[in-house]
Amino acid sequence: MRALQQMSLHGPQDLSLISDAPVPSPGPGEVLIRVTAGGVNFVDVQQARGTFPGGPQPPYLAGM
Repeated sequence: MRALQQMSLHGPQDLSLISDAPVPSPGPGEVLIRVTAGGVNFVDVQQARGTFPGGPQPPYLAGM
């Protein structure tokens, strides 16, 4: 699976494409959905800059 990984809180310029990210396994009561295209939204950019309250710490896979 491909994913965007954020390596710092210095902004979206530190996003890097990972082409061999592991495919998650759904747990009980969950489903796995194939996504063919996704966008980066304003919250993703805020997280990349470290200005989104309670956001994850790098490195993390981007996407809300």
